Amino acid sequence: MELTATTTIRKPVPEVYAFWRDLENLPAFMAHLEKVRVTGDRTSHWVASAPFGKNVEWDAEIVDEVPGEKIGWRSTDDADVPNAGTVRFVPAPDGVSTEVRVVLVYDIPGGTVGKAVAKYFGEEPHQQVDDDLRRLKQVLETGEVVRSDGAPWGKRAREEFPQRPAQPLSDAERAKGSDR
Repeated sequence: MELTATTTIRKPVPEVYAFWRDLENLPAFMAHLEKVRVTGDRTSHWVASAPFGKNVEWDAEIVDEVPGEKIGWRSTDDADVPNAGTVRFVPAPDGVSTEVRVVLVYDIPGGTVGKAVAKYFGEEPHQQVDDDLRRLKQVLETGEVVRSDGAPWGKRAREEFPQRPAQPLSDAERAKGSDR
């Protein structure tokens, strides 16, 4: 699966690049990312949450880097979810902001079935990447991820308020609602 996403952040390229390049910052805005630990100059270990309360882990290495312009990476051979990608940092036309362009390629365990199951449980990969970039923009522009009163705990709220496609209430849900 290949995912692409772009956002514009009202901060200069060097600041946005430096924030991203400090890989341990990534869980601050990537909702499914639990932890990134830098293990070397170009290597790191990643832990991410997956559907059904599971975690996936992998080691990654930076394979292409132009400071201030792009970072390219790939997972190593033993990854639970093989992945690779590039993030580019491009000066925006306003002369102040940075366009962040992400291309992510990964294999979802279970192939087509895995993709369908992930969507069913509200884990739509394209939306995840867009949401992650929206949160990156918030962190860099305001210093925090903006949270609503309905979900003040961020990542933890995913467990408390799972998303699912719109559908009619089940008989049990209707019965529970009439008890109030």
